[in-house]
Amino acid sequence: MTTIDLRSDTVTQPSAAMRAAMAAAATGDDVYGEDPSVNALEARVAGLFGKQAALLCTSGTQSNLLALLSQCQRGEEYLVGEEYHTYRYEAGGAAVLGGIVPQTVPVLSDGSLDLAVLATKVKADDPHFPITRLLALENTHTGKVIPAQFFTAAREFANTHGLRLHLDGARLFNAHVATKQPLIEMAAPFDSVSVCLSKGLGAPIGSMLVADADTVRIARRWRKMLGGGMRQAGIVAAGLDYALDHNIQRLADDHLRAIELANALQAGFTAQGMRTVTVQPPQTNMVYLDFASAEVAATVAKRCKEQGILVPSSKRMRLVTHLDVSASVIHRVAEVIVAASANG
Repeated sequence: MTTIDLRSDTVTQPSAAMRAAMAAAATGDDVYGEDPSVNALEARVAGLFGKQAALLCTSGTQSNLLALLSQCQRGEEYLVGEEYHTYRYEAGGAAVLGGIVPQTVPVLSDGSLDLAVLATKVKADDPHFPITRLLALENTHTGKVIPAQFFTAAREFANTHGLRLHLDGARLFNAHVATKQPLIEMAAPFDSVSVCLSKGLGAPIGSMLVADADTVRIARRWRKMLGGGMRQAGIVAAGLDYALDHNIQRLADDHLRAIELANALQAGFTAQGMRTVTVQPPQTNMVYLDFASAEVAATVAKRCKEQGILVPSSKRMRLVTHLDVSASVIHRVAEVIVAASANG
C-alpha cells in the first residue's frame, strides 16, 4: 500500500531529476566561501527578492534565528504574534541562545496583527524595560495569505517606532503563487526575509535568509557559531536551484488539490448529516478540520493510518497537500476521513 502523507509539505521526497542535479553539483568549501554552487544560489535568491545578499541555512528555524540574532542584542525584545512560528515552534531559540525577549500579541483571524495593540507593547526608553528592537511577522500563516496592505502598514509602524522588520516567509512562495504578487514586492517592506525551499518546493533540505549585506555578514558569523557552517554544500544548493527552476508555479496544483479535498470533505460530511466537523476553506495548500473532540480526531487519525493515510491526531487537524499528493487520491482521502469521523 502506498502511503499518502498529509501531515506536512516537509515530507516530500526529492525527485530523480533533483537527485541527479545534486549529484552533478560543482562543490567547494563553503566556510571558505569557495563553493561555486552555493555562491551562485545565494546571488540568485538575493536577486529574486531584491535584497543585497542571501545566506544558505539548514532550516527555516535556523534562518529565522539568524535574522533575530543579527538584528537584536541581548536584553532587547522582538514583537511577534503568539501563534507565529518564530515564537511558538522554534524551541525558544532567540531567548535561549540570544537573550532576546519575545513580546507576544494575539493573531487576528486573517493571520495579521493589530498594530494598535502592538503600539502598546513598544517599550519606553526606561532601564526597567527591554529595548524593543524588531517586529517579526509571517506569510503565510496557517495557510492564509496575509493582505499586502497590512505589511505596508507594518513597515510604516516599524519606521515610526525605529524597529527592524523581519518576515518568516516559510511558505512565501505559496503566497506568491496564490496572489501573483512579484517576490520583490512581497519582500520590499522587510529588512530581512526567511524563505524555505524544503516545504512546497520539495527540496530535501535548505532555507535562505535574505537581507542587506551587513545583516547577512553578521548572520554568517552566527551561523558558524551555531555549527551551521557547511563544507561542500553545493550538493544542497543544487537541489534548491532545481526547486526554484521547476517547482514554484506547480504550487498552484497543490492549492487546487487543497480546494478539491476541502470540497470533497464538506460534501461527505453534509451527506452524512455531520455538523460536528468544520472544514475551513483553504487559501493555499492547507485544509483545517475542527473536530468536536480530541478523542474523535485521534480515532480518525488511527483509522486513516490503517488505510495508509497519515494525518495529525489533533482536534484541529491540518491536512497539507504537496507535490507527492496526486489528484487521484483526493477523493479516497476524503472518503476515509468522512467514514472514520462518522464512526468515531
